[in-house]
Amino acid sequence: MDCKEKAFQWVDTHHDDMISLWKQMVSIDSGIGVKEGGMEMGNLCAGILEKLGFSIRRYSFEKCGDTIIGERGDLSKPYPILMGHMDTVFYEGEPKKRPFTIKDGVAYGPGVLDMKGGDCIALSVLTALHEAGFDFPCKVILVADEEPAHCFSNNPEIIEKESKGAKCAFNFETGFPDHDITVQRRGCWRFTIETFGRGSHVGNDPKHGRSAINEMAHKILDIEALTDYDKGYNVNCGVIEGGTVPNATPAYCKMDCDFRYISNDDLPKLKEMVQKIVDHVYVDGVTSKLTTTEGFDVMERIPGNMELLKIAQEVAKEEGWPVPGPKLCGGGSDAAYTCKMGVPTLCSMGVEGEFNHTVEEYANVDSLFARAKLAIGILLKVGEKQS
Repeated sequence: MDCKEKAFQWVDTHHDDMISLWKQMVSIDSGIGVKEGGMEMGNLCAGILEKLGFSIRRYSFEKCGDTIIGERGDLSKPYPILMGHMDTVFYEGEPKKRPFTIKDGVAYGPGVLDMKGGDCIALSVLTALHEAGFDFPCKVILVADEEPAHCFSNNPEIIEKESKGAKCAFNFETGFPDHDITVQRRGCWRFTIETFGRGSHVGNDPKHGRSAINEMAHKILDIEALTDYDKGYNVNCGVIEGGTVPNATPAYCKMDCDFRYISNDDLPKLKEMVQKIVDHVYVDGVTSKLTTTEGFDVMERIPGNMELLKIAQEVAKEEGWPVPGPKLCGGGSDAAYTCKMGVPTLCSMGVEGEFNHTVEEYANVDSLFARAKLAIGILLKVGEKQS
């Protein structure tokens, strides 16, 4: 029995163990800003990696869990990276409200798809290959604040730094029911607009007021009109707040927006278009301010991504599995930062499902095992091609 068969056999005989690890991860409350849960996830993953012969380094932050760096073997030569994030988009208490459950072959729970299932796959793949006798040099990068776009850390810079010298990377982000693998992702620019007017009593002195909400309403229409699907742009005015009481002219309004784009070259043009809207005055006497908050870089479709995809397709054909095609994904991920360093990267290698970031989020249980085998096959083939 060769290494691949042994690793596949490990997966086949450890379904219960893999599901148990998946459940343990989903049950850990590592939502946005829940540092204790982020630390618990990091300690769990680090402990498993140490048993597989990895040394562990950490980057620590005040408001989120540690970034875990696992290293094994001679990394002076090109090596693969397995990566993911340990946090979920939900806030504290969600695992108690919606605990991990499986019904009719489908798993539910906060982060079951995005991306505790992918974390489980990455660690299971390394375990299966270890048990099969294949302890290849590699690095693991796991972060704890991906969902809020790393507003608690400098993880993008850390990922870029840690990616130097890598020959390829695999991000175990959300997989999709069509089995395709992400080779390109749109960027995400998040920004805030504030409008500053003048309050007044709308009964006694209505002419004195300058409505910040009125000004913002005009800007919302202008900004939403920047959506151009043919160019790969779409903008969402997602959160708005302002005013105090119905009988007072609102002196202040604030809006948070999310702009998606397809190329790094687009971002300066988009910022210029938005700035023009912000600078334009509709309500005399109201001023406006634009502030960039956070976001994700574009995951560029570099040639190496397509070469890695060909390897994934070869594995699928050899095993008689659905052959994955290339996917352009609208959601951001940390694969942007390995690609930025020129490292060929495949993303969305995790469990397959739908409805990320909602209470309807689900993952297909069988994909936990199928995707583990696909990753095993790819890693072994990458080793064969570059040995």
